[in-house]
Amino acid sequence: MTGTVAPTLERARDLPDTVVRSRGLLTGYFAGLGVVMAVWGTRIPAVQASAGLDTAGLAAILLAAAVGMVAGLQVGGRLAEPARLSQLLTGGGLGLAASLALLGTCRNPIALAVAALLFGAAHGVLDVAANAAAVRCQEAYGRPIMSGLHAAYSLGALGGAVLAAVTAHDSHTYIFGVIATVMIVATAAVAPVTRCVGSANLAPVETATPERSPELSRSRIWLLGLLAAACLLGEGAAADWSAVHLSVLDASPAVSAAAFAGYSAAMAAGRLVGDRLIARFGAPKVVRTGAILASAGLIAGLSVTGVPFALAGWAVFGLGLSVTIPSLFSAAGAGGPRAVATVAVTGYLGLLAGPALVGALATATTLPAALILPALLAAGVAVLSHRALENRW
Repeated sequence: MTGTVAPTLERARDLPDTVVRSRGLLTGYFAGLGVVMAVWGTRIPAVQASAGLDTAGLAAILLAAAVGMVAGLQVGGRLAEPARLSQLLTGGGLGLAASLALLGTCRNPIALAVAALLFGAAHGVLDVAANAAAVRCQEAYGRPIMSGLHAAYSLGALGGAVLAAVTAHDSHTYIFGVIATVMIVATAAVAPVTRCVGSANLAPVETATPERSPELSRSRIWLLGLLAAACLLGEGAAADWSAVHLSVLDASPAVSAAAFAGYSAAMAAGRLVGDRLIARFGAPKVVRTGAILASAGLIAGLSVTGVPFALAGWAVFGLGLSVTIPSLFSAAGAGGPRAVATVAVTGYLGLLAGPALVGALATATTLPAALILPALLAAGVAVLSHRALENRW
């Protein structure tokens, strides 16, 4: 394995400009998607207030977005052949921007639900197109780059959260409109470069790795999806319950909010170095080690009743899971865009269901006991990941 890394990196220095530009383009798409999703998530209370929604009404809006996203992932998976990737990226980017602007202007609940459905659908199409294009670009590089692209998403989300905090006193209509305008202009400006991802020049380089397989069995695709669901359930739990967990320990609101910030920052840091680790040690070993670290870190943070330990536990949890989703999508890429879409849909179901499941368990027991679930699922990822991941570098 390690003997193939140096020649592969040597070839990367002489890659065509098309491949290099494609990577830069996809970095921008992932970062932009992170910004949009963070700004949307942090401004949901303002959307709720402007439309006069109660809790049930807001749940219906979020459900519409979730349904749209699943539909968009499915449609994107069916359409995301290499020749169509550029159109899907451009169309998904423009659709996401337009629907975000629409979300900012809608005050009627029905109109807001329609806008949320369109927003989710555009998100799904852009998500699967970006990941399918990233797999193709990674094949052209001949070495791991997926973790770095997902790091761009994490950093974009972090930047979006900071932007939302700085502009907290501004109207969400204004903020959504500004971001949508910037995204539309940027998407249109890079449209000529976007065509690179469907170019014949973006073809896989020859590698010395004999284990590569052009197809995946259906059972392996579903295993990849289940592992993605386990990881994203943990991400959903961190997003919705980490601050609550700190508040149970009598932390201040600012310190409680720092739990998810620490989780996100650690995940971004792990993804920034993930490609190098995978190139050196292989995806199965890195994912297995990270999952063990995530499980042990979260369990330790839940077991010791102290705020510093809890903060450290959530940060270690994010660090440990940082390379898992990029690695799972990379492995799914061997089965084509439909396999990527299947893994994405299954994974996002875990993200959507996770917070509710943790809440139900917390109601029956306690919140720290309920949060053992993501830790146990991370341990399951450590056990099963070697069966799902192909050791390609």
